Amino acid sequence: QVQLVESGGGLVQAGGSLRLSCAASGRTFSNYHMGWFRQAPGKERDLVTAISWSGMTTYYADSVKGRFTISRDNAKNVAYLQMNSLKPEDTAVYYCNYIKDWTSKKSFDYWGQGTQVTVSS
Repeated sequence: QVQLVESGGGLVQAGGSLRLSCAASGRTFSNYHMGWFRQAPGKERDLVTAISWSGMTTYYADSVKGRFTISRDNAKNVAYLQMNSLKPEDTAVYYCNYIKDWTSKKSFDYWGQGTQVTVSS
């Protein structure tokens, strides 16, 4: 039913850049806020950034402010994450998801496979 397909991950040197894409289906894409989450080995899955359904409002975790940019193309049902000035601590599996409510930033329970981002020092 719901499909979330992340792509664009890879291995990069510290200071490098990467652009992730999220192809979403199963819901009316433009009706939902979207978010990018990440999970490092042995750690919880945390919200990195979110964008409102209209694209007019964004949220960034303090750890990525000034380095990451979230965007969306509602005509293509795709969300993007541009990551610049990558640090080793950004290493994680990155996931996208629909967000239920802007205030809480709670995601739905279905998760895709994610895409691995590895930043070497």
